[in-house]
Formats: sequence, C-alpha cells, structure tokens
Amino acid sequence: MTHKLPFADQLPLALEAALTLIDRAEQGIAAIRPLIAPSAALSGREFERALALMAALPRGGRVIVSGMGKSGHIGTKIAATLASTGTPAIFVHPAEASHGDLGMITNSDLVIALSNSGNTAELGDLIAYVKRFAIPLIAITRGTDSSLARAADCLLLLPAVAEACPHGLAPTTSTTQTLVMGDALAVAMIEIRRFSSAEFKNLHPGGSLGRHLLTVQDLMHSGNAIPILGGNPTMAEAIVAMTSQKFGCVGLVDGAGRLEGILTDGDLRRHIATDNLLAQPARSLMTENPRTINREALAVEALAVMNGLPREGSIDDGSRKLITALFVVADGKPVGIIHIHDCLRVGLA
Repeated sequence: MTHKLPFADQLPLALEAALTLIDRAEQGIAAIRPLIAPSAALSGREFERALALMAALPRGGRVIVSGMGKSGHIGTKIAATLASTGTPAIFVHPAEASHGDLGMITNSDLVIALSNSGNTAELGDLIAYVKRFAIPLIAITRGTDSSLARAADCLLLLPAVAEACPHGLAPTTSTTQTLVMGDALAVAMIEIRRFSSAEFKNLHPGGSLGRHLLTVQDLMHSGNAIPILGGNPTMAEAIVAMTSQKFGCVGLVDGAGRLEGILTDGDLRRHIATDNLLAQPARSLMTENPRTINREALAVEALAVMNGLPREGSIDDGSRKLITALFVVADGKPVGIIHIHDCLRVGLA
C-alpha cells in the first residue's frame, strides 16, 4: 500500500529549491575563480597578497580566524583546515574577543575576518585592536565599501551572487563562497610550505586517516627480530631460526647481506615427506626473489602486497598468492619485517 507523503503538495517546490541551491553554489564558486586565477591584469593579486602575508608569519605566529553567526561557523572550519595542513590557526569568536579574548591575538599573528556585509558590529572591537597593534588583517567579504573592507590590509572581495534561500535571506551561496575561499588559501599554503604527507600524518595520528598514513617503518620489526640466516644452513637450522620468531618464515641472505630467498612454514609443510628433510640445504627449498617492500612505503601498500595485489608500476599477472609476512629491504638488504597482524592490529584491513 502506498502512503501519500504529508508534504507531497510542497515536494515539487522543495526539490526545485534544493536544485536552485546547487546551481547558485556552482555560480558562486565560479564567480570567485577570477580572484585566484592570475590571467587578468588584476586577477589573483589580492589572493597572492594574502598568501604572502600568511607565508611571512614568524615562528610561533598563527592565523586567527573570526566571524559572527554563519560566518563564524565557516570560520571554525577554515581555522581547522589551516591548522591540520601545516598553518597554525585558531578561531576567536568576535563577541568573546570584546570580553578578553583579544588577549589571544599577538603581534606575531595575522587575522582573517569573515563577514558577508563587512559591517558586522561584533567585529568592531577586533578590527580596532588589530589596527592599533599593526596586526595584518585579511578580509573575506562582499561588502565593497564596508568598514571591514576599508580596514583590511588585504581584501578578498567576494562577487555578489544571489542567495539560494527562496526569500534571498538565509546565508547559503555567500557561505559557500567564503568556505571555498578559505579552503583555497589552505591548500595553496600546503604548496608554499611544502607540507608533506609525513607531516600531515603527524597532525592526524587518530582515526582512519591516521591509520592509512602509517608507513612500513612505523610498524616493522627490526634488529634481532628479523629472522635471517647467512651461509649454507640446513633445513634443521632454518627451522630453528624460523621458530625462534613469530613470523613463520626465515630469510636467506648472501655474503653481502642481500636477500636471496625466503623459506616459510608453508614450504616446510609442502616438503615434509622429503627424505632426510632436516639435512637438506635450506636454499634448495627456498623461494627465490620473494616479494619485498621499502620502509618508506605506506603500510596499506604492504598489506596490498601481502594480499597478492601488484604494486604500482608492476605487471599484474593475475596471480593472487597470499603471504603473511613481508621483508623490508634497503639496497636489497633486509632492514625489517612486517607481518599481516601488524597491519590488522592498527586497524588496516
């Protein structure tokens, strides 16, 4: 039985309004592109000036983002994005700033103030404070002749595009523009600061993102924990070395310490019926040229290799032979070993 939606009569208009928001958001984002693109005579200059001010912050200096209402909500996100991508930043609420939080802002900082109109009353004390102490001020606003625009050292003037609200009142397109402009500054600063994925990992140790940025070196076992044998060991010696560790394998190295092959407990089971097995040379039963990985690789790559997936740049022969441990090599020499349990332990799957 089909039930009529209680708002069925309003549904066509509701869907049209939602689609209008998407259209206006696209128009709003397209409209700010010329502020960044360096093709036209004046295009990009203020954006480049903003980047220059941010890049010139001294050690210990931070970007202070501030805004009221919806602009404030967008501002907290911009500050969080900056901070997580290598540009120290915090959000300071303008109303709280007027009641003591101005003390959070120092001469080493820079302020990014957000306001659609540019005449937000609560920003007044903050603007006066930064002008008094010559703290650089970047404004993101639509207010061409506003108090914020006039006070700014750098003005990122957002083009006027109609709000998507059916009444043209609720901040929608304007907040999207502000958010995109803030994110554009953040990702541009990633390049300017040469912020690496390793640094990104340091700032994101928790959650799924942190786990997927772990490297092999973060998880591998090294030193005496690496099960390796040189010379010409017998199977009896190889089994002792294999069982002395928990990886179910032993690596066989040549006179220069380079990995030549690997012997696993699976090899042992497959050859258990071999005559005089314990006296056999271990090299006669080893797997030559085993799969390996370098310590700088991501742990998720090691997991993929253990699952039989080809590494980038290698040929996929369709085989999916699963292994549980992987030797980590540098210049062909074992420097560590990583087990599939190490990956599962930190939540990689």
